[in-house]
Amino acid sequence: MAQSVPFWWHSIDFGHGVVTDGFKPVEGLQHELKALRLPDLHGKTVLDIGAYDGFFSFEAERRGAERVVALDHYVWAVDLPKAIAYWKECNERGIPFDPKAEAAQFHPEELPGMLAYKTAHRALDSKVETVVQDFLEADAAQLGTFDVVLFLGVLYHMQNPFQALQRVASLTRGVAIIETEAMALPGNEHRALCEFFEAGELNNDSSNWWAPNEKAVAGMCRAAGFSRVEVVVGSPLPNSARKPVTARVRSSLAAMLHELGLRKRLADIIRYRAIGYAWQ
Repeated sequence: MAQSVPFWWHSIDFGHGVVTDGFKPVEGLQHELKALRLPDLHGKTVLDIGAYDGFFSFEAERRGAERVVALDHYVWAVDLPKAIAYWKECNERGIPFDPKAEAAQFHPEELPGMLAYKTAHRALDSKVETVVQDFLEADAAQLGTFDVVLFLGVLYHMQNPFQALQRVASLTRGVAIIETEAMALPGNEHRALCEFFEAGELNNDSSNWWAPNEKAVAGMCRAAGFSRVEVVVGSPLPNSARKPVTARVRSSLAAMLHELGLRKRLADIIRYRAIGYAWQ
């Protein structure tokens, strides 16, 4: 069954020794799960925005969530094998990603990108509810509110990230976990900043628009309606397996690098992944 899907983003364990051949390996995903510091999900309701092939939706179900809703529309409408192959070709040839080519791989009526999700859903005999909608346009009253909202790897794809966080807040009655591409400009940690990507500057992907710094993530969450926010981040150095550190430690490290003049050895803007926890 797993082999019938030409492309998997996540490595999903079907049991009985069957694991999908995901772009993200098992070890890396276990590290991601540990870094997310998911709360106890037993008996909770969970909304997974941007579910992709459902890895985090099924993980929430496995952890005992009472109700899980997997919501997506963009990825599910994309012909993923062709899209990924084109992206790899562009990177190998060192040419920019053509948005017109991306549009040609978008099929909102056929939803070819749902194949992996549907296959995993059947293989796991899952009870996860499936919603095919843009969460910005979904009826919030119909969806309801959730104890835990997962907003993982989505914020930086939003053309209007503040509007997106307002909608996330309206769907959250407990905590929203927001994982995003982030940036730091050493010496400017006291400013709320966002880096804007005009045309695929981040990973040669034209769907990437923004990388906020920690202060901007926290500020946008509070302005969107959350009462309390905590941001933890990964290492400022690329390809590092260090454990996440608090924003205070990260800022102190950046300031130290700046004072020592070591910042000149790195790009002025440091990019990394940040995780925000926003409570109602």
